[in-house]
Amino acid sequence: MAILLVVVVGVLIIVFANSIASRTGVAGPLILVMVGVVISFLPAVPAITIPPEVILVAVLPPLLFSAAVSAPAIEFRRDITAIGGLSVVLVVISALLLGLLFWWLIPGLGFALAVALGAILSPTDAVATSIVRRLGVPRRVVTILEGESLLNDASALVLLRTAVVAAAAGFSFLTTLGSFAWAVVSAIVVGAVAGLIALRLRHWTTSPTANTALGLTVPYLAYLPTEALGGSGLVAAVVAGVVCGQGSVRWLTPEQRISDASTWRTIEFLLEGAVFLIMGLELFAIVQGNGGGAQRLLSGLGIAALAFVLIVLVRAAYVMPMLRLHARRAAGRRRTRLEAARGAQTGRRQKATGRMRADIDYFDSSPLTWKHSTIVVWAGMRGAVTLAAAQTLPAETPQRDLLVFIAFAVAAGSLLVQGLTLPLLAKMLGLRKSGGAGPPRDEIREIDDDLRTTARAAVESGAIARPDGTAFPPELGADVLSRFVAADTPAGDAASVHQLELAVVDTMRARLHELGRSGRYSTPALRYILDELDAYEISVKLHVESEE
Repeated sequence: MAILLVVVVGVLIIVFANSIASRTGVAGPLILVMVGVVISFLPAVPAITIPPEVILVAVLPPLLFSAAVSAPAIEFRRDITAIGGLSVVLVVISALLLGLLFWWLIPGLGFALAVALGAILSPTDAVATSIVRRLGVPRRVVTILEGESLLNDASALVLLRTAVVAAAAGFSFLTTLGSFAWAVVSAIVVGAVAGLIALRLRHWTTSPTANTALGLTVPYLAYLPTEALGGSGLVAAVVAGVVCGQGSVRWLTPEQRISDASTWRTIEFLLEGAVFLIMGLELFAIVQGNGGGAQRLLSGLGIAALAFVLIVLVRAAYVMPMLRLHARRAAGRRRTRLEAARGAQTGRRQKATGRMRADIDYFDSSPLTWKHSTIVVWAGMRGAVTLAAAQTLPAETPQRDLLVFIAFAVAAGSLLVQGLTLPLLAKMLGLRKSGGAGPPRDEIREIDDDLRTTARAAVESGAIARPDGTAFPPELGADVLSRFVAADTPAGDAASVHQLELAVVDTMRARLHELGRSGRYSTPALRYILDELDAYEISVKLHVESEE
């Protein structure tokens, strides 16, 4: 009963914190951390310690899977060099430099464990993406930050595990490199296989309820076997999410896609809120466990402050030149390939050149300047994953309580300092839009016109026909296309109207898939239209069921 009461109260706190955040402009995770800290120091509340497995095993796989399912694949492909550099290269560099700092400052720690603590502090938190998205900064910046937060948790935890093993068994460069490579490669293979199997199983499952239940198991279908093989279950969950997200249009029904979107949004909202609330609740137990009095705490805070400064400096020193080089080379390479492919007549070549032209237009319309790089640097906040990862350090680790306290201080300080000042920085740089970022209306209207033109041509040419092969009356097709609403039945028998409506939706969805592969439009615009088509198809099917 007590556990149930705690869960209910926790959900209420998360909901009300979100409401307060929308009214005050302060990010919800920051409010939850502060609420948790206040509750942890109440006399009636005992010291709270959450097993790190709750975060790393129960929470992170579905969170990362959910983010990967909705990841903007087109934009990720275009900026994959920058995303990979931030989520892998920067993590390794940060871990090594932080490791040198901790090795120097903390007696008896050892270099391998110092690097482990550096790996713990290296990954950024997804809260930055939510803050930046709400500010309305260019979508390309949001995409880069989203890709970084999606992948760097996994790479940092793989590096943490490798460093801990090296500390226990002795450091060997080849062994360490081999362990890291195996953790990543095995995760990619298992995650991809799990995603493909899950799509086919869900395609065969006709019950909507059973299908949703099956979808909830997919992150763990990827995570558990990968961990058993010694790989990174989090990387596998991300890969499975990408595979499922890209394959959903082909393998899932509109009902399944809409149900999935609603279900995962709710799960993501609750799990993210719980992670930050737990982070605040654990502060008293961390302070209590870090014995030695005020002097030891002040020493830990001093080390955390130095680590935070080093994190920001290293990030700035890496991000500024890397993004400038990426921005120059990304478009340049495509222009070179486009010139080399000029005159190609094959269908495949024409599609490839079309995608390259779309990529160049994307880079030209959304250049990365020093202002955008500044936002990317300052948005590198640490969060709950850092604290959870610190608590996985072995019990025999020298000065373990101090290391956990340092991790908490860096994470909490980063969230508060950077999270509270990020909106002001965006405003000073002239990158903040009033009202935040909305859907790309111009793209949506352009896609909508293209789909209607395609459907009209298909109806007029007879490409859309009844199930028995006979053509629909031209006037019926014109009426359906002009209204495109199932609420009122146009002239003609209801069965023919509904057959035509469903056929038109199929034609539009096929054209939307072509537009998506062309690279001419952004992922948010394409998904907005897909959601509209799915909703329209469901409404038509409901009318059919009500008339039968």
